[in-house]
Amino acid sequence: MKTFPSIQGNEMDDEAARQFLTEQGFGVLSLAADGVAYGIPISYGCDPETERLYFVFLRPGEESRKERFSEATERASFLAFDVPSREEWRTVIASGTLRVVDDDEWPAVRDALEDNAWFPTLFAESEPMRDILGWALDVDEVSGMHSRATR
Repeated sequence: MKTFPSIQGNEMDDEAARQFLTEQGFGVLSLAADGVAYGIPISYGCDPETERLYFVFLRPGEESRKERFSEATERASFLAFDVPSREEWRTVIASGTLRVVDDDEWPAVRDALEDNAWFPTLFAESEPMRDILGWALDVDEVSGMHSRATR
């Protein structure tokens, strides 16, 4: 029987964790409403100067589950990760207040998405949508871990 090394994580320093958020471009936004959790795999843009993550929800109809959960969530968390192999991985969790972006923030949203979103040309290739909703996660806490293989 093959023995695998045990995987242990090392804590990332604050600077490395924040840098990872500017590099990754996708992750999982975690929301909660009335005791029900909802995780959304999503592309994002990161503005390191404002410590803000930007998300855009495409709304094809009248009702949006993402919007409903976002409005009800008091504090959101976002997980960005990279797992090229069992022995090599990085994860960062950012937490803070989630809010609708102001009209004057749209240039910052577009810039952040173009800078590091995983799929920034999303709007050109989507089917027509009823509405596009911009959300910002005002990050106030970041933590990260990275791998270290041991035997």
